[in-house]
Parts: sequence; C-alpha cells; structure tokens
Amino acid sequence: MDMLFICRDALASSLLGNLLLAMEAHKAGSKVAVLFTQEALAALDGGAFLWPQGLQGQPTRLAMADNAPAMDIPVMVRGEGRQVNALGMVEKAHQAGVAMYACPAWSQLLGLKGKLPQGVAEMDLATAIKTLSETKQVVGSF
Repeated sequence: MDMLFICRDALASSLLGNLLLAMEAHKAGSKVAVLFTQEALAALDGGAFLWPQGLQGQPTRLAMADNAPAMDIPVMVRGEGRQVNALGMVEKAHQAGVAMYACPAWSQLLGLKGKLPQGVAEMDLATAIKTLSETKQVVGSF
C-alpha cells in the first residue's frame, strides 16, 4: 500500500478531504485505501457527518455547493437548501476504485460486523496491523 488515509472524525470536511485526496492518488496510480474508525465509522452507520463550525454558515455552504460540481463532488438539493453531499463521496470513492475499510476494533465496539455500508470492507485486527506497518505513508491518526 502506498498511502492509507485514516478518517476518524464525523466531520463532513474530514470525510470530503480524505476521499478527494484518496481518489486523486488512486487516479495517479498509487495504491491507496481509506480506513474509517471511531466517529466516522459510526456516522457511516446511519449517523451524520456534520460541518465544522467554521464551515456551517449559509454563504459558505452555498459557495461550496456552487463550486463542488467543477470538482466532481456530489451536491444534494437545489436552491437555497443546496449543499455538498459529503456522504455521497463514499459512493463516488467506491465507484472510483478506492479501497475502504472499517477499523476492526471500532467495528466490534459499535456492533457493525456484517452491517457495513456498501464499499466499506471488514478487516481483521491482524490485517489492520499488517496494513499499517507496511504502508509507505499513513495520513491521519486513531
């Protein structure tokens, strides 16, 4: 593995940034993956990815929604309610061929074994440790 992005926060900005970079690295020929853990894993299971306080303002969210299509980022709703579809990026990354995994420890703690969203694979603890130790560059932290 060339790069492993760890997404642990249930922030839409973190999810978006990790997936955008992983997709671009994959497009450039790198072997990449995204590992979801903690809050991010819980948010994938029906929770919510929220925008951080600095990105919550309506003018900022509308500007992001207006600029997102040029970056091939999905947008949901139209008009004054339009916004970036951060969770839609998981499906986009899956379609782009980015490998995505669930942290085995947090999958067990959250009771998600066998219930992960499409495109996010289960991983056992031994494989997770091996992946972390063999990856050339790990971006993020637990």
